[in-house]
Amino acid sequence: MSYRESIPKNPLHKYGHWISLSFWLALFACIVLTSFYTVPADSAAIVQRFGKFLRTEEPGLRFKAPFGVDQITQIPIRRQLKLEFGFATPDASNPFQHGQDPEMEKAMVTGDLNEAQVEWIVQYRINDPKLYLFEVRDPEETLRAASEAVMREVVGDRTVDEVITVGRQEIENESKVVLQKVVQQYQLGLSIDLVQLKNVNPPKQVQASFNEVNQSQQEKQRSINIASGEYNKVVPRARGEAARLLAEAQGYSQKRINEAEGDAALFNAVFAQYQKSPDVTRQRIYLETMSEVLPKVSRKVIVDDKGQQVLPLLQLHTGK
Repeated sequence: MSYRESIPKNPLHKYGHWISLSFWLALFACIVLTSFYTVPADSAAIVQRFGKFLRTEEPGLRFKAPFGVDQITQIPIRRQLKLEFGFATPDASNPFQHGQDPEMEKAMVTGDLNEAQVEWIVQYRINDPKLYLFEVRDPEETLRAASEAVMREVVGDRTVDEVITVGRQEIENESKVVLQKVVQQYQLGLSIDLVQLKNVNPPKQVQASFNEVNQSQQEKQRSINIASGEYNKVVPRARGEAARLLAEAQGYSQKRINEAEGDAALFNAVFAQYQKSPDVTRQRIYLETMSEVLPKVSRKVIVDDKGQQVLPLLQLHTGK
């Protein structure tokens, strides 16, 4: 037996090429798995290389440097997000949707030093993912603090009656405008879509009394609306009737004037002809007059002024 044959064989030599092949296959799989990613349709991806901003990617299948060289943060820029103040919806998809103390959020003081319980929501979108991710550490918390400050300022400029009843729309519009300015000033990368008041109530201690006052005001407004409806129904009708009578009177007046002017013009024309031929005109007027009068007479007897014994010709019936 030779020296080479006397050396014990290493069993790993038999499987060495399989181990090497498995290593390279695993390495290739890691490269593939860490080089591609998918951006959802409602999001955009922020790519960072060693922590530095690199680019923004749109939805679809995208490539990145493997092994954690490029880090991906997906931002839902096409989704409408919501913050709730004074209440909390259970199982909300947005982790920042409601605050830690809703009771403290909704307790506010109005301009006439009364207390009001104000619940509202803010709907917003992420319109600049780069600003949203890098300019402010906690943009949602900053937006929540700014929204609460703006709402307290706007409510504090109005009376409790305005806040609870007639001033709701004005409060919503003003809060949205002011909040959008604050968001732009802080460079949060957000846009405000809507500020909407939900439930606005007085404190629980006086809520029953306030509801009675509010009901009385609503009844007063209802009576005013009914009276206004009757007024709008009767007054236009009377005005229309007056206009009709006035138009009829004006039409009759114009008619009489036209008839009088026509009669005067006819008389002047006949008189002018009479002056030219008095006998002819007189005879014509006589004949025209008789042609109008005779058809209205039931019986007509024409006799000669020189005739005698005309009575038997009349055929008078005295029995009737």
